[in-house]
Amino acid sequence: MTLVLFLYAAIEDHDSIFILAETVHFSGIGCLACKLIGERDCNCLSLKTQELTATFLAVRLYCSFVMEYDIHTFLDLMTLAATVWVVYTMRTTLRKTYNDQLDDLHVVYILVPCTLAAVMAHPTTSHACINRILWAACVYIEAISVLPQLRLMQKVKTVEHFTANYVFALGVARFLSCAHWVLQMFDGQSYLSTAVGSGLWPMMVLLSEIVQTFILADFCYYYILSFAEGSRVVRLPAGIV
Repeated sequence: MTLVLFLYAAIEDHDSIFILAETVHFSGIGCLACKLIGERDCNCLSLKTQELTATFLAVRLYCSFVMEYDIHTFLDLMTLAATVWVVYTMRTTLRKTYNDQLDDLHVVYILVPCTLAAVMAHPTTSHACINRILWAACVYIEAISVLPQLRLMQKVKTVEHFTANYVFALGVARFLSCAHWVLQMFDGQSYLSTAVGSGLWPMMVLLSEIVQTFILADFCYYYILSFAEGSRVVRLPAGIV
């Protein structure tokens, strides 16, 4: 909350916080590019999380084209292109270094509940119903898309620095995204009602942002702790996920 209040006071245009969140996410994928190109392996990296990330980015990009079309569309396009490259590289040239036995959280356990939740709670704006459901689905998928990555890291216990930097960047991006939505309420504007509709949906958006922030909170704590100790790896205790 202290950081949220700092952002509220330091940044006048709070919509720029969401742009910053997307930029941080893109920079995190840059860490993965350094790992895949420099080290030529995808050890400790979850293909399931990358595929889920590509899924919600593709859906969000489609929704941006038909519902908003602004700077977020361009940022999503760059992030999606980078994520697709990561997925392609893991599935082809670096396939032998990928351990699918550790990355065992099936995406169906994430996609099905998120789709059902989107059918029940989605925006009440004037757009086509299918587009509103897709928008809701990508919000819910984004909230928990990192779970396969966290589960994999829980098993290996020691996370090398490129992957750790990527997951930490995700944590920062998720916090900034959550702060963006929280500050919309502090602003006293009608943004939530005009942009996402009314009813259950605005609360589900805020809940999703809070969930995806706190999912990564433990890892970010141990990342900062390892950084303060001068370690190049992050060591995780049992039960972090």
